[in-house]
Amino acid sequence: MTQAPLIKHEGRARLLLVEDDSGVRRSLQLLLHGRGFDVRAYASGLALLADPTALDAVCLVADYRMPEIDGLAILSRLRGLGWQGQALMITAFPSARLVDRALSAGYSRVIEKPLVEAALVDAVERVVAAH
Repeated sequence: MTQAPLIKHEGRARLLLVEDDSGVRRSLQLLLHGRGFDVRAYASGLALLADPTALDAVCLVADYRMPEIDGLAILSRLRGLGWQGQALMITAFPSARLVDRALSAGYSRVIEKPLVEAALVDAVERVVAAH
């Protein structure tokens, strides 16, 4: 599979952030923006999938357990639209089964909540650099 070129917006790599908790979403958006990323934040997977500019992103950071569709379905649907970026899952409900399912679905890593900011930033920087 060929990789899509790294598209930058105003000199920043674009990230997609899907988190249904508004406080967590805003906190992560500010954290990642402060680290130099163009962060598009969404309250749901359906909101992300309705945004045609989402396909320009290089990385997805998605919560697993959300209303409407979960993090696994979000990545599957993005892939179905031709998106080829890297993906990280965040979850407050980690299990060996979920990690196996996420990695099999194409996620690069599963990060447990509560998040350690440095771990998330490091993971995002690694997958963006690998893209």
